[in-house]
Amino acid sequence: MEIFFVKNWVSMLLVCSFLAFPSLAKADVAGLTPCGESKEFARRLDGSVKKLQTRLSKYEAGTPPALALQKQIDKTKNRFDRYGKAGLLCGTDGLPHLITDGRWTHSGEFVIPGLLFLYVAGWIGWVGRSYVLFARTADKPTEKEIIIDVPVALSFVSTGFIWPFSAFKEFTSGNLIVPADEITVSPR
Repeated sequence: MEIFFVKNWVSMLLVCSFLAFPSLAKADVAGLTPCGESKEFARRLDGSVKKLQTRLSKYEAGTPPALALQKQIDKTKNRFDRYGKAGLLCGTDGLPHLITDGRWTHSGEFVIPGLLFLYVAGWIGWVGRSYVLFARTADKPTEKEIIIDVPVALSFVSTGFIWPFSAFKEFTSGNLIVPADEITVSPR
């Protein structure tokens, strides 16, 4: 029995040491390296620029295609430079990978775009809901749903950006959710 407690104590000590010193427990994120330090990332930049420069050599300097290709080369270099400076992590393929493990240091990669997506999706849904509620009160509701009244729809779109506040207001007033007895159920 005493050996059991000693083994558990040693195991507990190891677990606590990994929790206390997380940098020792995991040196990196799934083998990813910062893009600015990745050799494969630099090779991808060189390969992209060389392809564009090969195409550029087929045109005379100052012509519209040559200017467009030079602009594209500059944009490519700037894009790779931004990725390298942004702290993104690249894999062995030289491509940036998104880290979605909940670290706030990587929130700009997934959390912020995810919240913006939810906001825009909610805006679209709220505007559609508002228009359908409007169409229900019209003389010919089915016709209003099929043939959209554009000026009315645009008025809903222009005020739809405050949808979180409008939804909260309707939720607290009891207008957002209908009672369960008003929901139709298939008679199976």
